[in-house]
Amino acid sequence: MPNASIPKKLMVIINPAAGVDRPFLGLLNTAMNQAGIQWDVKLTHKANDARQLAKEAAKAGWDMIAAHGGDGTVMEVADGLRGTDVPLAIFPGGTGNAMAGELGIPVDLAAAVTLVASGEYSIRTIDMATANKQSFLLRVGIGFEADMTKIDQELKNRFGVLAYAYNALNELRTLTPAHYKITVDGKTEEVDGVSCMVANSGNMSTDGLKLSHKIDVADGLIDVVVFTDANLQTILNITASILTRADSTEQPQIMHRQGKEITVEADPPQSISIDGEQIEPQVIKAHVLPQSVKVVVPRQEVQ
Repeated sequence: MPNASIPKKLMVIINPAAGVDRPFLGLLNTAMNQAGIQWDVKLTHKANDARQLAKEAAKAGWDMIAAHGGDGTVMEVADGLRGTDVPLAIFPGGTGNAMAGELGIPVDLAAAVTLVASGEYSIRTIDMATANKQSFLLRVGIGFEADMTKIDQELKNRFGVLAYAYNALNELRTLTPAHYKITVDGKTEEVDGVSCMVANSGNMSTDGLKLSHKIDVADGLIDVVVFTDANLQTILNITASILTRADSTEQPQIMHRQGKEITVEADPPQSISIDGEQIEPQVIKAHVLPQSVKVVVPRQEVQ
C-alpha cells in the first residue's frame, strides 16, 4: 500500500450526534492550519446526508474527505467515495467505532487528526459489500446476532465484546432456532442454527478484537458465519476466543464459509440488522464490492 503526502484540501463531514464541540473544532483548526491544509466542515441532518456530501465533495475536487461520527457515518461517507480515488479519513466519534478498530486507526480523536495533519499515514484500499442493495462495511446480522445489536450503544462502547456476551445471556431466554438455507457462489448448504452473519469485517470493537482473523476487509470476499448453538458454554467459549485473539470460527458450534456472493434464507424469518440498522425480516442477498474505497491508515497497519 502506498505512503501518501499531506492533503492540500480536507473536507470533514460531521454527524452532530457524535458531539460537535469546541475542543474538536479547535483541535482541527490548529492541526490543519499548522500543516497548511485548507479545510472545511459539512454537517449532516438526516440519514444519507453523509453519503451525498461525500459525493459532492469528491466531485468538487477535495483531496481527502474525513468522517467524524460512528460507524454509520463512516459507512455513508465510504459509500459516497466508493469507486473514486479520493481517500477517506476516519475521525472517530459517536459510540460505535468498529471500523476504526478494524483498520488500526486511533480512537483518540487528537491522534486521528494528527495522523492526517502529519502525513505519516498510508492509503489502504478495502472492500465494501451490499445486502439487498444496501451498502455495508461491517456485517449483516441475522437472528441472535441482530438481536444483540439492539443493546445500548454506550454499553457496547464501554465494554466492547463483553457487552455482547452480557446481552447474549439475556437473549438466551427468548432464543428461537432457525433452519438456514445458505448459498455461497452457487453452492447451497442447509444447517440449523440460532444466528447467522454475513461479514465484510470480523472486528467486534474499537480495540481490534475480532471474531476471526480469516474475515479480512480487503480480501475480495465476504464471509458467512452460522452459530449452530448458543448455550451458556458456547457463548463463554466464543467470548474467550475473541478476548484471547484466537479464531472463534474454529469452535465446533460455528460454520464458516467465504465467497463473492452469499444468499441466506431463514425459516422461520428472523430479525435482521445491516451495520446495526434494523430492517424487516427477508431473504438476504449479498455480494462483495472488492477494492471499493481508499482509507487513511497508520503506516504500520498497511498489509
